[in-house]
Amino acid sequence: MTSLTPDLGARFTLAQDIVRAAGALALDYFENRETLVIETKRDLQDVVSIADRNVETMIRDRVAEHFPEDGFLGEEYGLVDGTSGYTWVVDPIDGTSPFVNGMPNWCVSIAVLHDSEPVIGVISAPCHDELYLSAKGQGATLNGKVLSLDPSRTIRNAVTGLGANNHVTPAFVGKMVENLLEAGGNFIRNGSGALMLAYVAAGRLVGYYEPYMHAWDCLAGYCLITEAGGWVLPFPVEGGALTKGAPVLAASPGAIKDLKKIAGLPADA
Repeated sequence: MTSLTPDLGARFTLAQDIVRAAGALALDYFENRETLVIETKRDLQDVVSIADRNVETMIRDRVAEHFPEDGFLGEEYGLVDGTSGYTWVVDPIDGTSPFVNGMPNWCVSIAVLHDSEPVIGVISAPCHDELYLSAKGQGATLNGKVLSLDPSRTIRNAVTGLGANNHVTPAFVGKMVENLLEAGGNFIRNGSGALMLAYVAAGRLVGYYEPYMHAWDCLAGYCLITEAGGWVLPFPVEGGALTKGAPVLAASPGAIKDLKKIAGLPADA
């Protein structure tokens, strides 16, 4: 385990404080969700509430207070460029559909990028009282317990997470499910890609595949998985790519080959 630089250490400490506070704020909205006004985005399944916006605003304000020179990308209010080389990438509530429908499968996801790499990944799942923490060279933890992935787990003796949305055709989704089942695997989808990526880091899922995902959904989970000993398909973050979607694939060591094949990727991807 390497030492944190002062710059990274200060941001890691702040990220932990913020994700705890953001989780508590989001949980309060969840417990009073009957008062929320729900709006739709791209289609009737893509929803947003004042909770998403207010949680993101709180996170933005806290980051700006301590590191005004840092960039910030949030799902609700977009990208503000910074000058420090650090960019915070935030989904204030990933899994808004479960959230507004009273299901516990949602989380607050915060990543920090430096030199195009996720160097901090923290995720709070308040309904489960779970806090996932990771920073480059520091490993990953769940409620203080160190996470280390088991290479004996494969798609055939464990479960894979899959994600889908209206950016992907029903035929493509059907084919990826078919490919996984034909390879001897099984799958779940709980409505929060960020939370399922955290589950990969925790060893609960052996991998996760979603053909189209945004940076705010995946980069915190990517840091967690890498620090727990897993593999992730690089997500494009240079220039305008950071605000666009891309395929997301993550795997425990024993599932990498199979999941690359299922996703149609070359072995050396």
